[in-house]
Amino acid sequence: MFTIAIHGGACSVTRSELTEEKEKQYREGLEEALTAGYNVLARGGSALDAVEQAVKSMEDNPLFNAGRGANLTSEEKVEMDAAIMCGKTLKAGAVANVRNIRNPIALARAILEKTENVLLDKDGAMAFARDHGIPFEPDEYFVTEHRFQMLQEAKEEEESNNVGKGTVGAVALDQEGNLAVATSTGGIANKKYGRVGDSPIIGGGTYANNRACAISCTGDGEYIMRAVAAHDVFCLMDYKGLSLREACEIVMKEKVKELGGGAGLIAIDRSGQVELVFNCESMLRAWRNERGEGEIAIL
Repeated sequence: MFTIAIHGGACSVTRSELTEEKEKQYREGLEEALTAGYNVLARGGSALDAVEQAVKSMEDNPLFNAGRGANLTSEEKVEMDAAIMCGKTLKAGAVANVRNIRNPIALARAILEKTENVLLDKDGAMAFARDHGIPFEPDEYFVTEHRFQMLQEAKEEEESNNVGKGTVGAVALDQEGNLAVATSTGGIANKKYGRVGDSPIIGGGTYANNRACAISCTGDGEYIMRAVAAHDVFCLMDYKGLSLREACEIVMKEKVKELGGGAGLIAIDRSGQVELVFNCESMLRAWRNERGEGEIAIL
């Protein structure tokens, strides 16, 4: 049995904004990423490889707020966060506030495999990337007209939160019964002071453990971190025996929502059950199992 689920961001699209053309583009982007990860699993590949490939596909797609097409900081730069975790070994790799890295998730994977560390940030993470041959791109590769306009709107409204939400992520169960998760983000528009969200925080926005589940979160990062959302889903299952659905509903629709956060998550358990739960108007999402069952949805 194998299954994969992905998300392209929660609370980032409203019904009124979703034109027919935009919906078509999002669906195509989700399908491409889903297929990239699914094909790894279908060939007998690892869940870790599958989630990395799915996320890399979305990082390469300027539609999504990760990699190319990431949000711009107040300085009109791109600063990206990412994390990846293996449910079998509990090893993880993460990066925060990196610039010019084509695929931050690939850098996170290298940290997982080649160091004893979990999280590297900014200059140190980029030095590690250069030492290990991780591809870089110039500033102009990352800057899209859409994100530039979003930054101007955020500056006009003097906002640095809740503007241009969006994060990409993937969770998977492979044929060996192992779970994995990957999450990547460009953060919030008009970001200041080196802010870091939940995506690279193990247990916050990203967590995988073969004992129960793998979870990737998206949305208001501060609230996700305060709720320790990803690890809380695991704890409710592992310690209290709740089902994946029960745990996800409690964390996202009660705990995170009561704090005031608009957010969502994708999760998968060791039996291949998938849950895609969000407490706002939309979450770009898709999933597919070895029987070909699944869906692609937005609202």
